[in-house]
Amino acid sequence: MFPFFSLLSLLSLFLPSISSSPTPISLSLHPIPQTPSQDPLHRLTHLTRASLTRAQHLKKPPISQNPFNSKAPLFPHAYGDYSISLNFGTPPQTSSLIMDTGSQLVWIPCTKSYTCKNCFFINQHTLQNPPFLPKSSSSSKIIGCSNPKCRWLHGSDFLHSKCPDCNPTNCSQICPPYFILYGSGSTTGILLSETLVFPERRVENFGVGCSLLSTRQPAGIAGFGRGPSSLPSQLGLTRFAYCLLSHRYDDGTNFSSLVLDDATTRRTADSGEQGLQHTPFLKNPAAGNPSFSVYYYVGLRKVTVGGKDVGIPYRFLRPGSDGNGGTIVDSGTTFTFMEGHLFEPVAREFESQLGHLYKRETATESRTGLRPCFKVSGDKSFLPPKLVFHFKGGADMELAVSNYFAFLGETDTVCLTIVTDGGQLSEGPSIILGNFQQQNFYMEYDLKKERLGFRRQLC
Repeated sequence: MFPFFSLLSLLSLFLPSISSSPTPISLSLHPIPQTPSQDPLHRLTHLTRASLTRAQHLKKPPISQNPFNSKAPLFPHAYGDYSISLNFGTPPQTSSLIMDTGSQLVWIPCTKSYTCKNCFFINQHTLQNPPFLPKSSSSSKIIGCSNPKCRWLHGSDFLHSKCPDCNPTNCSQICPPYFILYGSGSTTGILLSETLVFPERRVENFGVGCSLLSTRQPAGIAGFGRGPSSLPSQLGLTRFAYCLLSHRYDDGTNFSSLVLDDATTRRTADSGEQGLQHTPFLKNPAAGNPSFSVYYYVGLRKVTVGGKDVGIPYRFLRPGSDGNGGTIVDSGTTFTFMEGHLFEPVAREFESQLGHLYKRETATESRTGLRPCFKVSGDKSFLPPKLVFHFKGGADMELAVSNYFAFLGETDTVCLTIVTDGGQLSEGPSIILGNFQQQNFYMEYDLKKERLGFRRQLC
């Protein structure tokens, strides 16, 4: 049985300025506990739907005066969430947050009255810590209208209409509450200035959302996107990296480490660039929707199946002048998403190269929403054609079979784990590279050199 869920096994953050110590900091990183269904078809169907919902809201975020209305972080009820524990306040209080490269705001459940509606699908042990209590922290301050961090949420024009009488030199009016709409729910709260505490290090005046009410978002979010309020931006990181470890549905206590290091420290061959392939990050030229600027775009040149170029038109593989199209890398999407006109040639090529060897399982396809699915007659050595993503700069991501085909439990059926909504032309990115396809890859986001590095390794 091939596992459907990946564990984040390594995350490296390089900080250039917040520490004078060259000693790396290691923090624990855990998977969010889940209670999976006993039916593998149900699990696979759930993952497919969650991936499509995630893609829908990454592709078509609403344009608003409040740009945070359009961010769509991870779904806490989906398989594929990775949580880190961060300490905020004086004295420190521990909060569990989900890492998300597709959004920017860092927010935590806040106050004793924190309410999460419709959270029945969450395992009762998901939140290991109580909500954050600002009144118990001597370093907690509510951010005001004149604070530049308030513009992260609302923008200058919006603030002028909401804070017309605010004197920038002496303003007691607080920054208006935020409301963030997600694919599966929402959260609302106020922005705080707090102290983020690492072992032997403190980061003061860190902007963090204090969420008072959420729907289907019971855990906090650590936004790792390209916006000014994200954790990498606020800490001035030059790079971060992770490696996704395949995870089986059990109650084991395995966990991995989060490593914080000074960018000026000499990097060893093991933690450095040895064996990495690189492709540059791309800029989305459209200014109409600020949400697109948060995503990590990369230049996908072509897709090959069994060495054959499937013929995806290049104009769809990078964002156009209208901001639509292109490929993004996202830790919060489980199965890779492709628009219909890009997915169809990929699926047809697998069908062509495997159709004479295995029988199609159309009933499974109808139930799960995945295709193609094949009956492999108990052949656990199933070796489909190689799937390779070819990126700008000559970087080739050759996936292991387990990264793009999944066995359905103890059955002899396998399905391609790429999803589509069947659409031909739509807004937003055309391809979203999900975490299922990133399993057992070391992924390094080099923010200083504006490039993505990756290599195959056993995480």
